[in-house]
Amino acid sequence: MSSALSHWLSFSSWWLLLPFVMLLVVAAFIVAFVLLLYMISPLISPKPLKLNGAHVVVSSSKLTRNECYKVHKLVQAKKEVEKCAINDKQVVLCISVDVSKDYNQVESVIKQAQEKLGPVDMLVNCAGTSISGKFEEVEVDRFKKLMEVNYLGSVYPTRAVVTTMKERRMGRIMFVSSQAGQIGLFGYTAYSPSKFALRGLAEALQMEMKPYNIYVTVAYPPDTDTPGFAEESKTKPLETKLISETSGVCQPEQVAKIVVKDAVQGNFTSSFGPDGYMLSALTCGMSPVTSITEGLQQIVTMGLFRTIALFYLGSFDSIVRRCMIQREQSKAADKRE
Repeated sequence: MSSALSHWLSFSSWWLLLPFVMLLVVAAFIVAFVLLLYMISPLISPKPLKLNGAHVVVSSSKLTRNECYKVHKLVQAKKEVEKCAINDKQVVLCISVDVSKDYNQVESVIKQAQEKLGPVDMLVNCAGTSISGKFEEVEVDRFKKLMEVNYLGSVYPTRAVVTTMKERRMGRIMFVSSQAGQIGLFGYTAYSPSKFALRGLAEALQMEMKPYNIYVTVAYPPDTDTPGFAEESKTKPLETKLISETSGVCQPEQVAKIVVKDAVQGNFTSSFGPDGYMLSALTCGMSPVTSITEGLQQIVTMGLFRTIALFYLGSFDSIVRRCMIQREQSKAADKRE
């Protein structure tokens, strides 16, 4: 009887341990699967573009006779780029063209640059401008202006280089959007749509270009300490300032390094910091991925990031309500006086 009891106890112990054994097996399988993904991911990801020793073309908007400041900044930019040259054969060429107005002119200028320096390996579309304000207070023509500069200012140069890139079956195209191109914020009813448009363009273009070994990158930088940002801050509504402060301000050099690195590697999305990574994962939707691990990370983190995002949105709504109440109280106090 004692033998039978002992056998029954050992049998029962086995069944009690079975869930833990199964859990260990599943955990081991997941770990092995993740390791396998990390191992094969580089085989699927695009090969980094080699740009060491490449020529550089720096462009600026069309200059008028009285715009000495722009001339100075263009020359200054040229000198800064020349400091990074690794040999004496590298050329830094400055051109002046308004990339948002006349496509034929943009195409002509880029063609001339390619005749001098050779075909374009990587195009960086960073023309942009910004204005913030309440929807009903923004002048109607400003909506058109922002779409011309922020969207068409990227469409035209890209259109001018893709044919050559497809013939060579290589290239990189970068669009500099904004975190305001991932989430619509108070005060950016004119700015955000022009940056959201770049995402749609990039996704469609990537599907067309990928068979030709051409990869598209969309960068979503946060507020960056540039002259344009300083000018924009002068007219920002209080709500916009308070919301923007939650993500801080980045330095241009820091942003440039990350953007170029992601574009060279062929990453579709280029984000900055924890907030940027979370936003990119949350808004990935049907956007392309350039590695299996990237897709896996998005799948795993989506639920958690959505939960965090709800708290952010609640905080933003609270800021808007507080500002509205303060404004109404201020108006009421003025009337009593």
